[in-house]
Amino acid sequence: LQVMDSTALTLCMENDLPILVFDLRGDDSIVRAAAGEKIGTLVSNEQSKLQEASATGKQRA
Repeated sequence: LQVMDSTALTLCMENDLPILVFDLRGDDSIVRAAAGEKIGTLVSNEQSKLQEASATGKQRA
């Protein structure tokens, strides 16, 4: 991603923190993102969470 440096990206990956990438110039973009609206692109480790849940037999809420 060109929106953040490699150290920040690595820290997010290592700590399983999702990253929401969106256009800051849009009207109320930050407010909309904070409110949980589906804007931009969510980069996360969702696949590994699904695999872990499958392996342990637990389903995510």
